[in-house]
Amino acid sequence: MRLYAINGGRPPPLTDKTCCIGNVLISSEAILGLPGYQITAIEEKDGRVKLSARYTGPIACPHCGGKRLRSKGRRTRRPRHESWGLRHTILELESRKWLCHQCGRSFWQRFPSILPRKRSTEPLRRSVAVKHFDGISRSRLGRREAIGSATVERWFQDFLRLRAAERRGAPCPRVLGIDEHFFSRRHGYATTLCDLRGHRIFDVVLGRSQAALESYLKKLPGKERVRVVCMDLSSPYRSLVRKCFPNARIVADRFHVIRLINHHFLACWREIDPVGARHRGLVSLMRRHRHKLKPEQVARLEAYWARFPVLRQIYAFKQRLCSLLLKKHRTRKQCARLIPRFLKAVHQLRQSGLAQLVQLGETLEAWSLEIATMWRFTRNNGITEGFHNKMELLQRQAYGFRNFNNYRLRVRIMCG
Repeated sequence: MRLYAINGGRPPPLTDKTCCIGNVLISSEAILGLPGYQITAIEEKDGRVKLSARYTGPIACPHCGGKRLRSKGRRTRRPRHESWGLRHTILELESRKWLCHQCGRSFWQRFPSILPRKRSTEPLRRSVAVKHFDGISRSRLGRREAIGSATVERWFQDFLRLRAAERRGAPCPRVLGIDEHFFSRRHGYATTLCDLRGHRIFDVVLGRSQAALESYLKKLPGKERVRVVCMDLSSPYRSLVRKCFPNARIVADRFHVIRLINHHFLACWREIDPVGARHRGLVSLMRRHRHKLKPEQVARLEAYWARFPVLRQIYAFKQRLCSLLLKKHRTRKQCARLIPRFLKAVHQLRQSGLAQLVQLGETLEAWSLEIATMWRFTRNNGITEGFHNKMELLQRQAYGFRNFNNYRLRVRIMCG
């Protein structure tokens, strides 16, 4: 055991904010990271460091603020503090019980950064929570800090609530992305609200139906600020946006529109040639644009189209339609020239006589305004889909969430 006595008997001179180790003068605040404390002794034993300290700050009654106090007793508190290297640290403090002459009430002395009835300092709790936030598992942190994994989780939840309180009352983003994702078998789907301009999750709401979301969106503060809402081709979402965001313009998400076209094209292909539509090599070639194919791949498609000439025409039509819809950041005049081409393509789909293509034409016609608005903007829900991947990772790391509020809290902090 090594003991370093710290007193003011020899130079260098000590103050209330410094301590002396050997002949070196060190700030107590630099050692502890806590203002208002003076270290009186440092003791090392069995791989642990005990820092004896006293609080030098002002003391006042927490009930009335009075400073006329009389001591009624004392006790020693030994909370855990941040580690020194690989050695655990214990902070030893003398806590006194005071009687206030002004209000006549007694109280135990309170210390900054050490909450009442807590056996650890706030810097230690915050340090553990930040390490868990950065990806270190609870079991590893528990072994490193000699605490239980449940304690790590409790401190982490406190950290998340503190971060969430700091973000409470944040205004609604001007460019909003809305999409759904699967939460659990018990609760079903949840709806993600994403700030597409700030690249962060704004909130997560349980459910995807109009009844589940309407009460939340009506109470959403700052919804008048929203100017653009990007979403997939979901009729309940569109009705909600028109009702709850009066100043917003709805923009269809480009990724979902192209995926819808590919889905109906593949379904139509299955009706024409069920065997060829299950061939992975042919499916991969038919999904790609012609100019991205190698000569031998084009020759393979030509040989297949010779057996089914109608698929050649459907493939060429699909590529023209996708190229038209992939245009973005166009001016009003350019959009005015693109709209007749789009409406002509929709009319051709409805007159094709193939059930899947007719259904696709009806869907595109019902969403023609939102799809035409898509050409004016570059924003899309690809950012939201990326966050969905991160949210799935959070669920896997936690082995699933039974409580949606805990899931929502973690998503808002770690993806916001």
